[in-house]
Parts: sequence; C-alpha cells; structure tokens
Amino acid sequence: MQTVPSIALRGQHIVLEPLEEHHLGSMIRAAAEDPTLYQWSPVPQGAEEGADYIATALRWRSAGHALPFAIIRDGDGAFVGSTRFFNIEFWGWPEGHPRYARNLPDACEIGHTWLSRPAIRSAANSESKFLLLTHAFEVWGVLRVCLHTDARNFRSQKAIERIGGKREGILRAHRLASDFTPRDSLRYSIIASEWPGVKERLSRLLYHH
Repeated sequence: MQTVPSIALRGQHIVLEPLEEHHLGSMIRAAAEDPTLYQWSPVPQGAEEGADYIATALRWRSAGHALPFAIIRDGDGAFVGSTRFFNIEFWGWPEGHPRYARNLPDACEIGHTWLSRPAIRSAANSESKFLLLTHAFEVWGVLRVCLHTDARNFRSQKAIERIGGKREGILRAHRLASDFTPRDSLRYSIIASEWPGVKERLSRLLYHH
C-alpha cells in the first residue's frame, strides 16, 4: 500500500493543519455557528457526529486514501473549517517509465470542504485551494485534480469555476447527499498543463487586489 505523509501547509491568511482528535471541540463550535450553511455538505453537528467525522477521516488517512486538514485562521488560531485531499491515486506505470519509481500520487481529488460563517467571505476557501493545488501539482507532480459538488449547489459551482476548474459533466446518483438522497455531482478537473494559468488566477484573487 502506497501512502503519503501528513503535511501542514501555511499561507498568508490560513494554515492547513493535519486534522486530529484534539480539533474536535473547536470543530464542533465552528460548525454550530450557522448550520443552515450546510444544506449540501455533510458537516458534523454535536460531539458524537464530530468524533465520527474525525475518526472516519483518520481511517481514510491511515489507509492512504486521504489527507484531511483543519483550516486554521492565521493570527488568532481559530478553527474555521475543514478540507482534504482524497481519492489519492497511484497509477500503474510500467517499469522503465519516468514516473515508475516516483512513489508520489498521480491524481487526487480535493473536497469535503466546509467553512464556518465568519470565514465564508474571507480568503480561507481560495487560499485553501491555492495551497492544496500548489502542493498537488508542484510537490507531488500530479497529472490531474478533480473536484465534485452537488448539482444543486450553485455557490460551490461558481467558486470552482472562478478558480479555473473545467466542468466535465454530471455524474448521476454519484454519492449520498447530505439530505440522504442519491446525489447528482458536477465533476470538475484541473490538469497539469492548466495549472500555471489557474495559479496565476488564484494569486491575483488572493494577493493582488
């Protein structure tokens, strides 16, 4: 089984820390600030759901499928949300291929992202994506990053398109939705050749107003 080590990623506005059990209390407080925000996202409410949420994320990490993060606001250290790499893929390159012995992911997905009410209109989401995409393309050297969102979640779709995600289509009855119905997902991707343009766009949004 191939796995990737836990990492912390620091930006100008937020820090992505590996999600751990000690984040439980601050995570539940952040999620409880405005539960109406999470119509389309499975965000834990209460200690029991929060403990299950973290335990599941850590199981995925141990299995090599995901790297979950706490989104921590720089300055005051407040927990303002969560995000993760998941569906981390190692492709079966033939011996002798330049990518054969890299032991680094070839593709991944970014998702399970949610923010507390105070962070919604901050730089937290854009900088989280910037840090994750930079790591995926420039450290791991992935060939593609996928992003999915509920077909009913127009705010998320606009956010993905704003950073340069290319819409690939709709996956019908793709996942269990937060309202426990079969969710149609809009599938987006960014591939390695598009990353320089996406990076420039995100940098302008974040740091060059």
